Amino acid sequence: MMHLLHVFLLIVCLMCALGVVTSQHKARTLFQALESELEHARHLEAEFGKLQLELSTWATSPRIEKIAREKLKMYTPGPARIRMATQRTNPQ
Repeated sequence: MMHLLHVFLLIVCLMCALGVVTSQHKARTLFQALESELEHARHLEAEFGKLQLELSTWATSPRIEKIAREKLKMYTPGPARIRMATQRTNPQ
């Protein structure tokens, strides 16, 4: 009877040990996945910053004016061709 109890306790102890090893392995695997995703997030943040800088470069006024002059053949009118628009007020 005592021998059966020892075998039972040994099996329970082995199952607990296997559970600990399995949970540690799973925790390490999840931690590695987390680190990989954090590295990917840092890479995306850096790329986003570069894209924002590029966008601000493409949208500068001198660049837009240059494209308007060269590609669209637009120009700034002379002072004689400029008309001021004013809003009339209605007397009540």
